[in-house]
Amino acid sequence: MLKKKTKYGLIGKNINYSFSKKFFNDKFIKENISDCSYENYDLKSIKEFGSVIKDKSIKGFNVTIPYKKEIIDFIDEIDPIAKNIGAINTLKINDRKIIKGYNTDYLGFISSIQHLIFDQKNALVLGTGGASKAIIYGLNSMGIKSTNVSRKKTRGTVRYEDLNEEIIKENRIIVNCTPIGTFPKIEESPKIPFEFLTSNHLCYDLIYNPEKTKFLKESEKMGATIVNGKKMLENQANESWKIWNS
Repeated sequence: MLKKKTKYGLIGKNINYSFSKKFFNDKFIKENISDCSYENYDLKSIKEFGSVIKDKSIKGFNVTIPYKKEIIDFIDEIDPIAKNIGAINTLKINDRKIIKGYNTDYLGFISSIQHLIFDQKNALVLGTGGASKAIIYGLNSMGIKSTNVSRKKTRGTVRYEDLNEEIIKENRIIVNCTPIGTFPKIEESPKIPFEFLTSNHLCYDLIYNPEKTKFLKESEKMGATIVNGKKMLENQANESWKIWNS
């Protein structure tokens, strides 16, 4: 009798573009892991997760936009760091069918950026979603103070329209955590005053498709160091794999 494959997958919405499925299935082939597979679970609503989880051969998920916060209501346990961040990107299902949530995004981010940081002390984080929460946690872990930039003024945030030369000069790390500029809408970009960027700035975009977004292109024109989200994704995926096999 053939052994049933262990399944893993990605939960998200409109995720045909996703990196994760190819990354893991390539990994399984390369490392001769023949008893595992990885699929996309494109959910119109997080409520559909209840039917997905009925498949007893699934042992773990990655979670992406827009469900990193919503998924918390559907799990049994949460790792303390993920609870602190307030967002989940990894689920592990143990033999007792207990679903535990983790966040590996912040680890992927730190390992992809720390070699580029020298004396920067302040950062602007564009967006307020689940991804931004992990980035803020990662920045704080490296001793960098961060400020959220949002379309609406709320406590502790700055509006895009309020960004000026002084704020840009004070914050020499700028991280785009919004989906603005993702394929196919590659001509779009967060509205920041690029003209105030310098060669002392580090501009990071969590987007990896396209490899160089308009946000990164405009930043590069001003001499800023630029990084896309590909390495972060690879790093966080490897951290997820460690959790599933722990």
